[in-house]
Amino acid sequence: MNRLNRILFHTLLIFPFLLITFACDQQPAPKEKSVMKEREADVYHSGSLRKVTLLPYWITTAQFAGYYLGKDKGIFQKHGIDLEIITFQPTMQTDHLIRDQRADFFLLWLVNAIELKDSGLDIVNIAQLSSRSSLLLLTKKSSGIETIADMDGKRAAIWSGYELQPRALFRKHHVDVKIIPIGSSNNLFLTDGVEIINASWFDEYHTILNSGYNEDELETFFFSDHGLNFLEDGIYCLKSTREENPDLCRRFVEASLESWEYAFKHPEEAIMLVLLKQREQNMPANFVHQRWMLERYRDLYYADPESGINTVLPESAFQTIAKILLEAGLIGEIPSFKEFYIPFQSLETKSLDSLTISR
Repeated sequence: MNRLNRILFHTLLIFPFLLITFACDQQPAPKEKSVMKEREADVYHSGSLRKVTLLPYWITTAQFAGYYLGKDKGIFQKHGIDLEIITFQPTMQTDHLIRDQRADFFLLWLVNAIELKDSGLDIVNIAQLSSRSSLLLLTKKSSGIETIADMDGKRAAIWSGYELQPRALFRKHHVDVKIIPIGSSNNLFLTDGVEIINASWFDEYHTILNSGYNEDELETFFFSDHGLNFLEDGIYCLKSTREENPDLCRRFVEASLESWEYAFKHPEEAIMLVLLKQREQNMPANFVHQRWMLERYRDLYYADPESGINTVLPESAFQTIAKILLEAGLIGEIPSFKEFYIPFQSLETKSLDSLTISR
């Protein structure tokens, strides 16, 4: 699993509007654009389906189970959407795909979305599903590292191209840690070549447990517990899509939420579907690992079990990441939050503090 490829993202294609043809086969004149939009909005109510494409940011795993299950169970169809999930390829030039408008909606981590926005891609976040970062630093208790201060002078295996968050943590706590770039392997950590390794809670952490370690033999340092809550899965589209097709955006997000809620309530069904798709793509398929992944995603998506799946992007989380990117020279300026986050529901009816979906 190449982490740089995993964080490289995502593609966006805006399919042309569904054209309304007349008996004379003439295209509507520009002045009839508003009429076309009204007819487009009526497609859902007439029983017709709108073809929509979605690009995940990584290969087929349970971290996208809600979308696969929602398509399979007809949930997206119920919302008037004929969903196509684009199979992720590590060789994809995601920024080019977005510019070429190759997907209607796409999933991004917030840090990458801010970089893409700064690069000139006019993308917007319409729903922020993850409520906290899944990333952490991991140490063995046998190393004697019990606090971040104990990391001073130690070695950390960090995914190549993903050093921003760990460096910010080390700088914040004034510790000097030697970063050793790695790909997807945990071998340096398992063989004591380094004392620290970064991992995602839903994936690599579980892999290390399955390598022979018990939870009580490890120390975990979640970035979200140290003021570096780099939020992950958000639903994005081009700003033009949000402006021209607000009803489609609303229906897509509502279908996504319903699909995820179904997946969390029917985990066995969700996991078996993911395993089937993995086998169809000749991927390694492991039920126990995919079950762990889905359970952790439930934890990440439900900020509060009583309030439903999170959909809100807090401005504080946006500003924290944007400032770190700016200080690191990775963006030229901090994008406007109001231009970056345009949720699928009207801000006139709900405030940012209360904007959640509860079913």
